Amino acid sequence: AYTVDVTGDERYTLYIKDIEADTLLSEEIYPVNDVEWANDNKTIFYVTPSEDNLKSKRAYRRVLGTEAANDELLYIEQDDAFYVWFGRTRSDDYIVLGTNSRTTSDVRYLDADDPAGEFILFKPRQQDIKYYMTNNDSVLYIRTNELAPNYKLMTAYSSDPSTWRTFIPHSDSVYIDGYDVFENYVVVYEQHNSMIKPHIFVLDENTDYYMTFPEDVYAFYSRWTPDFDTDTLYFSYSSMTTPSSVYSYNMKTKERKLLKRYEVIGGFEPDEYESKQIFAPSYDGTKIPISIVYKKDLFKKDGTNPVYLTAYGAYGSSRNAGFSRIRICLLDRGFVYAIAHVRGGREKGEQWYQDGKLLNKKNTFLDFIACAEYLIKNKYTCPEKLAAFGASAGGMLMGVVANWRPDLFEVIVADVPSMDKLTVLLDSTASGVKYHYDELGNPYIQKQFEYLLSWDTYQNIRKQDYPNMMLTAGYHDSRVRYWQPLRWTAKVRDMKTDDNILILKTNMAGHYGGSGRYTQYEDIAERYAFIIRMLGIE
Repeated sequence: AYTVDVTGDERYTLYIKDIEADTLLSEEIYPVNDVEWANDNKTIFYVTPSEDNLKSKRAYRRVLGTEAANDELLYIEQDDAFYVWFGRTRSDDYIVLGTNSRTTSDVRYLDADDPAGEFILFKPRQQDIKYYMTNNDSVLYIRTNELAPNYKLMTAYSSDPSTWRTFIPHSDSVYIDGYDVFENYVVVYEQHNSMIKPHIFVLDENTDYYMTFPEDVYAFYSRWTPDFDTDTLYFSYSSMTTPSSVYSYNMKTKERKLLKRYEVIGGFEPDEYESKQIFAPSYDGTKIPISIVYKKDLFKKDGTNPVYLTAYGAYGSSRNAGFSRIRICLLDRGFVYAIAHVRGGREKGEQWYQDGKLLNKKNTFLDFIACAEYLIKNKYTCPEKLAAFGASAGGMLMGVVANWRPDLFEVIVADVPSMDKLTVLLDSTASGVKYHYDELGNPYIQKQFEYLLSWDTYQNIRKQDYPNMMLTAGYHDSRVRYWQPLRWTAKVRDMKTDDNILILKTNMAGHYGGSGRYTQYEDIAERYAFIIRMLGIE
């Protein structure tokens, strides 16, 4: 079973292929956002989105060969703040039907060998409590934030799922980012000072240890390891100077093997580049990490380097300090590439996220401004050589800093930016809008409305000089409607007092750009070319 989206609006058509016959079945279902198989090889579970939004709301059961009209509606989510999804537990024993909002979740589960059975609610929904369950035979493993902002890991027996026992207790300094379960191992991905450290538990020996890495600043990603009964863990590793590499790791012998290192066309010598993490004090004294990389022989700490400063800072999403082949063309032109790990992400745990949302949202913007000021003050660059970039919620960040501190930047690029969020949030009847109330604020609560109004990108456009800017939009974007950057661009053009360039480019695509292998590279090349030209780089 596979799904295809031909417009970019993230509403997919489900196709089913008979592998042995090498033919497509006649049955197609549209729109579909999620699909999962039962163990009988003929029952599928799928989710459909609401009519006016990509949020998944209805869960169905289908038996191949029957009329689609007879598909059984298993669950419908009435709360617009929640979406619905399907999954499987690690040992393939259960089908999982889950619901999530920004702050709350619950799961139902069904024996995957009994696809016609009834889903069982694992634990009733409780406001501000999130949890996820998977299993290793009769033992259930539950990651939850109940009385544990940075999450804890619990266990229960399938025969007594309501009795939970602590496997890993909550820590104020370590965030449990995720976990994986094997027949003889549990791997917990712990975040220590923004770096993932895999914590491996050997179940049959009742021992545990941490994996180690050669660099202090790096990016770790667990790769999907399909086998449940295995000693091998697959993962990806990179740093800002180490190309992306795929490893296999024997959890019993602790032996790691490099399987593939992605080629850098034209050659790449890591020793010619340097990366490190520096810290910028924000307005309240909080030290904001900045991951930077540059080419050694082109770097001068005299304020003349061009700097590409980027951040996201929302929805608890962390920005890693990994490798980018595309980025080298900037470094080889003398750029310092800098990632600001501002509050609103989870680089330093749950509190880092909480300190950048709702009535703390201004911390995200002030942190980014503090990072720009720090780079200028400490002679990494100057305002005439400083470029800023953000996408989606990071593009919203670009809109705020353009309004508040246009003097700090020569050029700002915002990709599919959420530039008119207050208008969006005020339309509470639109599907999916309430999902963002727990992140950015509910405008029907006076205090939150006034706070939103004080920083909203559109409402705070001023009669002033703005930097050179380029914005993009996606006509079929269902996450950030194209009219958001359009309205912002129109009003800034009307209000700004300078002759700087302001470009708006609308693609006939969705939130993540157009299709095709090379489209993303063409889009990035265009962005880089604009920045290079605006900064006057040879």
